Amino acid sequence: MDVRNYETVFILTPVLNEGQVQETVEKFSQVLKENSADLISTESWGLRKLAYPIQKKSTGYYFTLTYNGSGNIVDVLELAFRRDERVIRFLTTVLDKHAVTYNERRRNGEMNQQKAPQAAEAVAQ
Repeated sequence: MDVRNYETVFILTPVLNEGQVQETVEKFSQVLKENSADLISTESWGLRKLAYPIQKKSTGYYFTLTYNGSGNIVDVLELAFRRDERVIRFLTTVLDKHAVTYNERRRNGEMNQQKAPQAAEAVAQ
C-alpha cells in the first residue's frame, strides 16, 4: 500500500482540565500507533478563541498531529474523533512533499532563523 503523510488539526472542549486534555491527546496518539502509523509530531496550540461558537462554546484547545500511514488510518482516527464527546471539530489533510518539507523546517526552527538576520539588517540600515 501507498504510505501518505497526513496532518490532523482537532479542537477539544474548553471545560477540560490539563490532565484530561493530555489524556485525550495521548488516546489519539495511541490510536495511530495501534494502527501502524508513524507519529511524527504532536503540537499544542493552546486555548484559542473560535471563529464562531460551536456547541455554545467560544474557545477550545487546539492540537495538531502529523503522521504517516497507509490504508484506512484516517478513517480509523476520524471514527475515534466522532466517538469522543470531548472533540468539538477536526480536519485531516494529506500533505504533499512541499508541505512535509515546510513542516520539518518549521519544527527544527529554521523559519525563525532566516527572518532574524533579515530583521537585523533592516534595523542596521
